[in-house]
Amino acid sequence: MYNIIMYALQLGVAIASLFNEKVRKMWRGERESFRILKEKVDPSAKYAWFHAASLGEFEQGRPIMERLRQEHPEYKILLTFYSPSGYEVRKNYAGADIICYMPIDTVSNARRFLRLVHPSVAFFIKYEFWYNFLHILKHRNVPTYSVSSIFRPNQVFFRWYGRNYGRVLRCFTKFFVQNEISRDLLNGIGIRDVEITGDTRFDRVLQIKEAAKTPKTMNDFTHDNRPVFIIGSSWEPDEDIYIPYFADKNWKIVVAPHVVNEQRIDLLKKRFETIGKKVLTYTLADEAQDKPQLLWPEFQKEQAAEGSGLGMPNYPDMLTDIINGYDVLIINCYGLLSSIYGYGSVAYVGGGFGVGIHNLPEAAVWDIPVFFGPNNERFQEAQDLKQNGGGLEIHNSEEFSIIMDNFSAHPEEIRKRGDAAGQYVKGRAGATEKILSAVKF
Repeated sequence: MYNIIMYALQLGVAIASLFNEKVRKMWRGERESFRILKEKVDPSAKYAWFHAASLGEFEQGRPIMERLRQEHPEYKILLTFYSPSGYEVRKNYAGADIICYMPIDTVSNARRFLRLVHPSVAFFIKYEFWYNFLHILKHRNVPTYSVSSIFRPNQVFFRWYGRNYGRVLRCFTKFFVQNEISRDLLNGIGIRDVEITGDTRFDRVLQIKEAAKTPKTMNDFTHDNRPVFIIGSSWEPDEDIYIPYFADKNWKIVVAPHVVNEQRIDLLKKRFETIGKKVLTYTLADEAQDKPQLLWPEFQKEQAAEGSGLGMPNYPDMLTDIINGYDVLIINCYGLLSSIYGYGSVAYVGGGFGVGIHNLPEAAVWDIPVFFGPNNERFQEAQDLKQNGGGLEIHNSEEFSIIMDNFSAHPEEIRKRGDAAGQYVKGRAGATEKILSAVKF
């Protein structure tokens, strides 16, 4: 049955690629992966294969890849993605020797792929349980590890009707899980080689914080020291919650939409302009650092207000004043959000009114309280942050407004909750070290 589903999925992706750009990238990328492997695989090399579904899983696997590269340079690294949202952003990642899509998990694709690579060790990040790939790896005695995985009682592996598919879990050499519940569930179906190591994302966000740079555009935008509200991975239902609140508030707002395209950015911009906010995109502000003509109308307004001519005296100071004069900065590019959280007073991580919340530790590491929506049951970090006070679950705009009003009236509450969020992340570091000390190379 599983293989029938996979072949049907392959056909469905092929058909959908005719109508959807994202699916088309995935379809082309999967077909292209075999050519990439033929051209780039060194038959004499030993490969460590890391598979991540998308960008979030890549960030979980990244600390292990980088430590492995440092401590075991004899291994080359193959990195595969399933989703275009991961591959397109990290296809030029310098920490891997080969980067490509993982083909759909049919028997023929799995055999062809593994004949080309012959990995010496494999790491599947979090939720990746591909039946054919994993069974062939086991048949070939390739040590295979599930990293930062997390399990729940309602998953198919633990239901009577999922026992057949559940056999895929026995293909792993060892599980490195996030919590006791996951370990106990695996033990309950006879899988004993399980270690609680936590989530490698905590190691990664601490790395990002230590290496974070200070972009001039962000310094300019936050120059007047107004409180800053930062929204990461924003979806439209999230915007229904927080945008109305700021209509008459003096907060700075930085928003990174989950989907970045021209239509989405224009819609977001209009929603803020409707409540009277002055909106700037990050790429425009950043380009203006070298090309002031991009904001020339604003320079003219600034100089007219000062009674000066049309020249450009004190350009750097004037550019700072102009960028600082905007209320909202839209991050219309990728790769910045994790560092930009460091400018925030309070954060909001989107997805909790739909697909599920995104990366909470990425915000919490900066010692700021974090809002998120109610769809968070599957996320251990959300449950932990709610418990320690660093995280704030909201269900509607009224709840959001009450808490934000309290924050504005009592800034010490922001600091208290922010400290709790930061300490939570720091206290859970170390998963990478535990994993690599247990893996046999």
